[in-house]
Amino acid sequence: MRARTEYLVLGGLTLGLLSFFFAGQWFAIPTEPEPLPEALTDISHLEPQPLPIVFSDAQWRAEKPIEPIPDVVALIISPPERLAVPSIIETDAVPEEDIAVIELPQYTPVAHDSLDLEGLAAGTFSQLNWGAGETMYGASIPTPILVAKGETDGPTLCVTAAVHGDELNGIESVRELMYSINTRKLKGTLIGVPIVNIQGFQRHSRYLSDRRDLNRFFPGNPRGSVAGRMAHSFFHGVIKNCDKLVDLHTGSFHRTNLPQLRADLHNEAVVDLTKGFGTTTILHSSGGPGTLRRAASDVGIPSVTLEAGEPLRLQEEAVEHTVKAIFTLMDTLKMYSKRSIWGNPEPTYYSSRWIRADQGGILLSRVKLGRQVKQGTLLGTVTDPITNERVEITAPFTARVIGMAVNQFVMPGYATFHLAAETDIEDVVDEPEEHELGVDVAAANSMGIERSE
Repeated sequence: MRARTEYLVLGGLTLGLLSFFFAGQWFAIPTEPEPLPEALTDISHLEPQPLPIVFSDAQWRAEKPIEPIPDVVALIISPPERLAVPSIIETDAVPEEDIAVIELPQYTPVAHDSLDLEGLAAGTFSQLNWGAGETMYGASIPTPILVAKGETDGPTLCVTAAVHGDELNGIESVRELMYSINTRKLKGTLIGVPIVNIQGFQRHSRYLSDRRDLNRFFPGNPRGSVAGRMAHSFFHGVIKNCDKLVDLHTGSFHRTNLPQLRADLHNEAVVDLTKGFGTTTILHSSGGPGTLRRAASDVGIPSVTLEAGEPLRLQEEAVEHTVKAIFTLMDTLKMYSKRSIWGNPEPTYYSSRWIRADQGGILLSRVKLGRQVKQGTLLGTVTDPITNERVEITAPFTARVIGMAVNQFVMPGYATFHLAAETDIEDVVDEPEEHELGVDVAAANSMGIERSE
């Protein structure tokens, strides 16, 4: 027993000494650091120099590597190489030929109620800013507007996109269109608005932040709701500068559209405009009150809607068709010489109808966009996921599929296939819009009422 006690005492003393030793190492007071070499601390021989702005991203260095300069002390403040941003370099002496001076883009702000095109020089490409309202804390919401002004006079064509914030194909179409323009070859002015509804775009939503559909409030109301005020500002500050308008859209709520023009074919000026889009399918639609297209046409600006693809996706084929169609239009208007080769002419449809599901379940399509179908053709099926009961959706008449819902779960009454039929314009009776039926837009959307514009 005594021996065991001695072992425990010796073990405790040993553990205590080890702990004290390591604790002394952990909590030891650091000694004075050794001084740096004089060559790295003595900078008295350096004189103040102007700070040149140089481009330091990887792309610039790949094109023109900056040779090392002997006997120069340099302080580089720069984000990661993948960011193409200016950096500041403080040097002793840098030859001018090794300095790439970057001219930052000059953006011209525009007032809320005007777009000063007259102040832009001919043959220039500019970015203006339209004030799309204010935030809750009073800050302005600037929305970029791209303007290509030709060296010679001509019409002003406006192309707008993302009036619904979740429709992305139009944004890319406007970007590709605008940055493909050579202003020296352009006659007239091309105005591109990539994102009209920037509030919805930032939230990946079709609607504004107040849950209203901007494309139901044109030409707007300066004393109305958020949507009404924004529509008024955009319509009177931007759209009224246009001679012709193309409003880009996609399908809505998990639906996709064949590239097609929506146009009021009772309006002769609009009919003339539709002739310039190559072999793009044309569907007669007068446009509901409150839509940008209808409001512009009502004040004498011929307007069409160009639908292509589905929301919340970037689809190359839809973008390619859209850009090609607008360049063909500009060639027809003698604004820009760039004629494209198209295939067989597409028909003009004066009547269309959405076919709805009669039960809820899993929608699986059996046809593709653009297909011609006969009466009785199987379009798709809806299957109950619990009972496995399946219902077929068939074409009630001979037509072409110009729009359809993507495969998904649907509620009864959901609009699934959009069929267009060739009829005479004299027989056309426009289908009532949601608001004409006394149905709230948000409620209509939940019930599957389709109106992609």
